Amino acid sequence: MSDRVLLTGISGFLGGHVALQLLNSGYTVRGSVRNLQRADKVRETLKRHGADTSRLEFVALDLMRDAGWDEAMQGTRYLQHTASPFLIQIPKDKMELIGPAVEGTERALNAANKAGVERVVLTSSMAAIAYGHDKSRTTPFTAKDWTDLNGRAVNFYQESKTLAEKRAWEIMDAAGRHDALAVINPSAIFGPLLDDDPGTSAVIVQRLLDGSIPAAPRIPMTIIDVRDIAAAHVAAMTAPDAGGKRFPMGERTVFFLEAAKILKQRYPERRIPSFGMPDWAVRLYALFDRDMRDNMGELGYIKRLDSSDAISLLGRPLRTAPEALLATADSLVSQRLV
Repeated sequence: MSDRVLLTGISGFLGGHVALQLLNSGYTVRGSVRNLQRADKVRETLKRHGADTSRLEFVALDLMRDAGWDEAMQGTRYLQHTASPFLIQIPKDKMELIGPAVEGTERALNAANKAGVERVVLTSSMAAIAYGHDKSRTTPFTAKDWTDLNGRAVNFYQESKTLAEKRAWEIMDAAGRHDALAVINPSAIFGPLLDDDPGTSAVIVQRLLDGSIPAAPRIPMTIIDVRDIAAAHVAAMTAPDAGGKRFPMGERTVFFLEAAKILKQRYPERRIPSFGMPDWAVRLYALFDRDMRDNMGELGYIKRLDSSDAISLLGRPLRTAPEALLATADSLVSQRLV
């Protein structure tokens, strides 16, 4: 097939994997970057991983600027909107996250509707589903759930993803095109890196491997493999019954200590934490560690996702959490990032 797909955020961890699977499936990919100087690196990275880059082209787009969106959408059949701000540290000003997330969604979807794009696949997040709820909840979160922005311990990132996704549905509903939108809601994304940029979630594995986390806090992570998320994006683009649906995706929830034990079996020589950190010590440590402080609301709170719709979409089981973690670790080691 030669259908053209506009893929925003192609230089990101997920965007790169989506591009790889689209190219391997025969699509023409028009990837957006903020600066075209990054295009050559993206092209070489995808080529190195076996993609036919003769069907790859680039456009410059900015989530916060109107220029170029209508032109970029011309001649495209599908939109994959993966671009969104994800900062390693939560900023002091929440609009650093909310502004680009919401405004970028507005620009992308309005341009897609104007051009008559057949389907939009939006990367949202578990952050738009599973936060702000009572800690006593034990049932898995489903596509019917939304993060309660007035609930407990909702941070700016979770707020940005919730507002951006809600805005996406509002735009498509107002255009009478509800079923032209499919949304993927991944949990923490791990898996093989395509280049030497560790991204965001991979930093957790990086810190476990390099000894900068002295003991494992009682913070859970719901894990999904980037290859499964990318495959879901591609499948949701054409699956007849995917339109108008949300697809939560998380294979399993593990605590840091379990993740550390999985990594220790593969890398026994590294200073990976082998014991847990008491909650009181985590709170004390958080006074001096911004990353820990930003995640204190998750201390001891296990959240699970119902991924059954995504499994049906893919037609196969999800890759396991250990497989995703070890693929991240192996990539970090091979790229000499730890």
